[in-house]
Amino acid sequence: MLESIKREWFSNISRDLLAGLVVALALIPGAIGFSLIAGVDPMIGFYASFCMAIIISFAGGRPGMISAAAGAMALVLGGLVRKHGLEYMFAATVLTGIIQIILSFLRAGSLTKFIPTSVMHGFLNALAILIFTSQLSSFHGESWPMYLMAIGGLAIIYLFPRINKTVPSPIIAIVVISIISVFMKTDVATVGGLGNISGTLPKFLIPEVAFSLNTLKIILPYSISLAFVGLIESLLTAQVLDDMTETTSNKNRECFGQGFANIVLGFFGGMAGCALIGQSIVNIKSGGRTRLSTLMSGIYLMIMILTLGKIVALIPIAALVAVMIMVAISTFDWNSLTQIRTIPITGTLVMIATVVVVLGTDNLVIGVLVGVILNKMLEKFIPLEWGIKPQCPKTSIISSTD
Repeated sequence: MLESIKREWFSNISRDLLAGLVVALALIPGAIGFSLIAGVDPMIGFYASFCMAIIISFAGGRPGMISAAAGAMALVLGGLVRKHGLEYMFAATVLTGIIQIILSFLRAGSLTKFIPTSVMHGFLNALAILIFTSQLSSFHGESWPMYLMAIGGLAIIYLFPRINKTVPSPIIAIVVISIISVFMKTDVATVGGLGNISGTLPKFLIPEVAFSLNTLKIILPYSISLAFVGLIESLLTAQVLDDMTETTSNKNRECFGQGFANIVLGFFGGMAGCALIGQSIVNIKSGGRTRLSTLMSGIYLMIMILTLGKIVALIPIAALVAVMIMVAISTFDWNSLTQIRTIPITGTLVMIATVVVVLGTDNLVIGVLVGVILNKMLEKFIPLEWGIKPQCPKTSIISSTD
């Protein structure tokens, strides 16, 4: 028991503490952006992000994985908020958590066993493309200093490890670019321009909706969708991190943890969330490996919101864009391109179909489902498995860019 606790919490303390800080900074623009997608105050996204990270660090099944407010969940919640209001969103978030806990007892964590390797390749590549393209909008209407800062941030991220491998290079990039922006008084977009950071803690509340069958009819379709979207993305993210770190995770425990966290969020003014593969890879690439890194990402974010709101507001978006571009480059499964000539053509078709559907619908879950169905249809006629696992970038607890 003690050995397990040490391994999952205290086997990588210094790197986890630093990685958690990088992740906390990376969570800020997402928390604000996803709140805007859902049509709610940015503080609701912040509440969801730091509360979920803290809860999942204890209840989740994958050490080092980051869960918070998520874009896929925000898209579903947006329709509910527009039609029925904020209180129904809180109620739907609670019901989402209940459904996810039920699914955990039904062993939903085994779903990843049915996802073919070719679909995993497509999932990774589509995700990398989405992460990269999502950063391009940050340059809209910006002047040349924004481009120079983003390029400078990337240069620091990839070159600093040659000088020092103790401190994660994304932290150095964010600090250096922020200092340059402040002292040179550059006219570039900053975190403060994305939304208000009020610096208050969430309070316990019971959703102000009628406890009736009619309310259930309204929120149940949304909650079912949220429950499956959240679990599929979380389980796929857990599998990717398993492959990256060559470790295993408890998928059913992760389902339970996601459900428990969403129930808490619904009662504390947050929006439903799930695992974030982008920020999870930021954590792994920054050296984070244990539950401590996940816990500290939530604690750091909470501290930033409560006490350092004015300082956080000064961080240039360019610095965070540089970090996320690094994540996109690291996420893309480059080996899947070099091995196309040596694998069955049908496996390649499944991968391409998964990528195309994800990019076309802007929905990872739909892409994965289409890939799985296409794989089942084709395997009746021709062998199509790649015979290899997705070659996720192997990472070291020493360097953030290995």
